[in-house]
Amino acid sequence: MRREPTLAESILWQRIRKQQLNGVKFRRQLAIERFVVDFCSLEVHLIIEVDGLIHQYSKAEDAIRQEFLESMGFHVLRFSNIETLQDPGRVIKMIAQAIARAPSS
Repeated sequence: MRREPTLAESILWQRIRKQQLNGVKFRRQLAIERFVVDFCSLEVHLIIEVDGLIHQYSKAEDAIRQEFLESMGFHVLRFSNIETLQDPGRVIKMIAQAIARAPSS
């Protein structure tokens, strides 16, 4: 189910949508099995999660979710809302590095 994005998610989406980052297509709020991920590139098997305060209390659930997604061949990058808002350039650089290392499908 789609929801209203956080400010951090909106800022990141503006930087990665429309194949702006290394020509890679990202989808927003993509359902993968029983989970909905913030951003996903099926092309390079990369998932980006922007974690708000709720994730401080759901570490066990997040670990299960991440293990499941990785078992499906995805690489999962996690960023906090705060780091995404404070240094979006660094977040974009880390995503670009993950794309460069990822095998294309």
